[in-house]
Amino acid sequence: MGTAQRLSDIAVRKLRTGKHWLSFIIQQLEKTGAAHGQGFLNAEQEAETLLAHALGLPWEALQKALKQPMPETAAAKLRHLAERRLFDKEPTAYLTGEAWLGGLHFRVDRRVIIPRSYFVEIIPEQIPLWLPDSTKVLRVADACTGSGCLAVLLAKQFPAATVDATDLSADALEVAQLNVADHGLSERIHLHHTDTLKGLKGPYDLIVCNPPYEPTALLKGLPAEFHKEPSMALVSGKDGLDVIRKLLAQASKLLAPHGILVVEIGGLHDAILKTWPHLEVTWLPTADGSDCVFLVSGAALKRGLTKRAVPAKPRVRLGLPLTKAGKGRVR
Repeated sequence: MGTAQRLSDIAVRKLRTGKHWLSFIIQQLEKTGAAHGQGFLNAEQEAETLLAHALGLPWEALQKALKQPMPETAAAKLRHLAERRLFDKEPTAYLTGEAWLGGLHFRVDRRVIIPRSYFVEIIPEQIPLWLPDSTKVLRVADACTGSGCLAVLLAKQFPAATVDATDLSADALEVAQLNVADHGLSERIHLHHTDTLKGLKGPYDLIVCNPPYEPTALLKGLPAEFHKEPSMALVSGKDGLDVIRKLLAQASKLLAPHGILVVEIGGLHDAILKTWPHLEVTWLPTADGSDCVFLVSGAALKRGLTKRAVPAKPRVRLGLPLTKAGKGRVR
């Protein structure tokens, strides 16, 4: 799909080298107020990715091409990509058809939300502290898997485990199937078309979920780029808690007493504490200091959802060194 708006012919004719194009696209992204946060931290990362894609180069090899003249075909392709990014507000990951998380490559398109998650830190650095013997982690579930990226990260982290990955979107599962196959994990990752954890059979040693958690009203205020993503992967009812309510109820029946549930909840920290005041959760540290990922054991989850619940403990922040990985692209 083309765009009705175009970059200035006069400005484009002045661009000779890869470096000229890179500087120009960064300037245009900043000038047009492009929103980042969909796998990229800033305009420079997006411009580098678009340039590398147009040249057909790995991102890591881009520096060598910056001083060289831009081939005519690559310049035409980059111009088209830039115009779609700038004027159609198409996210860069959809334009290139790929995203990176935890150093791994994944296919993405409009059928799935663009991968970005604190689990890129949590899976390798935090979860092993609660499940220290990875050889005994045999059953794992990834609810709301989307592109399947977290299921792949989990399978690699726990090599003895089988992973059940679910999504309500059949379209998303088609993309997830491709990514699972790309990483050679089709025998260990099983995809399920279902609502959160419905129909699965426990017990699980580990359940993770990065669910849709934005309140419905908030979607209207998100930048145009985010409206290109599937809305069902972003919003979850009036208060953002609809999927999480299902998740907690289902996980309480599926999680082994020694197992853990880990959930990313965005800006719903206070809402979680208010809605489930008796739930004994631990808030896991992240590189940016956000209280946006909680962990609860199987035993505590059952206890916290019944009338026999004990008073909630004060919030716990583990005194652990923080990763530098963050939420952005990690190669």
